[in-house]
Amino acid sequence: MSAVCCECRVLSQEVLAQDIRLLAVEWTDTAHLPHAGQFYMLRSWGADEAPFLSRPISVHAYENGRLEFLYQVKGQGTEKLARLTAGDTLKLTGPAGNGFDVAACAGKKIAVVGGGIGTAPLYQLCRELAKAGNKADFFAGYRDLPYALEPFEAVCGKVAFSTDSGKAGHHGFVTDLFEAGDYDLILTCGPEIMMKNVAKKAAAAGVECLVSLEKKMACGIGACLGCTCHTKEGPKSVCKNGPVFNAKEVF
Repeated sequence: MSAVCCECRVLSQEVLAQDIRLLAVEWTDTAHLPHAGQFYMLRSWGADEAPFLSRPISVHAYENGRLEFLYQVKGQGTEKLARLTAGDTLKLTGPAGNGFDVAACAGKKIAVVGGGIGTAPLYQLCRELAKAGNKADFFAGYRDLPYALEPFEAVCGKVAFSTDSGKAGHHGFVTDLFEAGDYDLILTCGPEIMMKNVAKKAAAAGVECLVSLEKKMACGIGACLGCTCHTKEGPKSVCKNGPVFNAKEVF
């Protein structure tokens, strides 16, 4: 289904950590509903204002017209998004990309593994899996302290987390928290090095692993080829062919 461009009203914006925001907007286009792993191009500034490009942000949650984005403030574009308050408007183009195929997960024991802001699209994934009658186990890794973790407890079987600093949770890597052989399928999103390690662990156990890639995007619809990634089948656009790929295809 093709993406659409709409001007949407901000419902709320929360500060969850020093550089982490949860933005909720109104999405009433019932003909274009988002699914786990998809993303939108967000823009709250004019066409002649910097930055030139809109910002791609994954769907954190959607329900009954409320669309949420969990994002990290780390540049000019996200700094402008962070200034939005209830009642403001912004332009959204989406939903875009090929997300996770929840229907194909039926009957499988699933581990969902996230790292840092890469946990953002995994909440909607776990919600959709739970709605389909399949509560996944969720494992997350953070630098210092967790954020936006509590909602996962209602839609997942097991929830565990690690931190690099040891300030909370397991002191170590997120890959320490699970045995790949205990699962039929592993779904992951986060820093590339983390996803490569998750994929390596899955491959060693003979378990299928799907990864959600992140790339800088210009158009979000595969026209500009700016987010091309290398796969075993040749170059592909993360925005159009992904962002979800089989780990064996890209690592």
